[in-house]
Amino acid sequence: MNGNHVNGTSPSSDGSTEYLGSTGVVGTDVTHWLGIGGSGGQVNSGFSSTPYAMCFTSNLINHTQVVMNKVSAPTTGSTVGLVTATCPASTRLLGGGARTTPGNTGSFKPIASFPTFDNSAHSYGAKAAADGETNPGSWSAVGWDNNSNAANQTFAYAICSGNGINVSGVNVKVRFSEVSGPTAGSTGLKATVTCGGGDGKLVSGGSVTTTSFTGPASGGDHLNGSYPSDSSANPVSDGSTAAASWTAFTHTGGASSPNSETDVWALCADDGV
Repeated sequence: MNGNHVNGTSPSSDGSTEYLGSTGVVGTDVTHWLGIGGSGGQVNSGFSSTPYAMCFTSNLINHTQVVMNKVSAPTTGSTVGLVTATCPASTRLLGGGARTTPGNTGSFKPIASFPTFDNSAHSYGAKAAADGETNPGSWSAVGWDNNSNAANQTFAYAICSGNGINVSGVNVKVRFSEVSGPTAGSTGLKATVTCGGGDGKLVSGGSVTTTSFTGPASGGDHLNGSYPSDSSANPVSDGSTAAASWTAFTHTGGASSPNSETDVWALCADDGV
């Protein structure tokens, strides 16, 4: 649907409370995940929002922590707000999320959420991790608004292993895929990437509606979903233990979007135990 889009995919302490205050480590051993939808400028009785939480067990990583960072941007129309959350030293990135507020601005939404590194090779979070790279330590989120709004904020969340755990034997591999489109107005497109046999288990994923991070190909481009799936882009059922793929579902809105691309990332973890 043209107006229905993702406003946030983010951790929560209790299933309703959001981490929107002070930055840094904001929670430990968090067990809830939020899927936050927006209606844009249109409302339809068929709109709905569905969250997916990835829950894993490990003989080594028995505690996790959430790092949040935020930026008061974009405040000028047709510009981006990019922010990066970085895991503490000697921990491993296990996932991440994005959120934009306020949620009552029709055109304001996250257009990207991806694993990255806090180093010059990755422009300190502005360039995503590539396919096959290992142990990214940061998660970036990109917010976009067609209009100017001084109240806009973009949030990035990094899910990291707990402090004091020896993660020297843990490897988290990035899997990435990109497909062209969608380009026609009122059109959606799904892109899926799968963890390989030697990569470990799927633990998280991310998505983006543009690869330039300077803005979407069209102001109406948005995310309709970012979720664990099978290799055919079908969402996994509740309680499934077989998810090995991650799917990004993007949409053009009502306008055409020439030269648009849909990107998707999966994080695949092997705890070495």
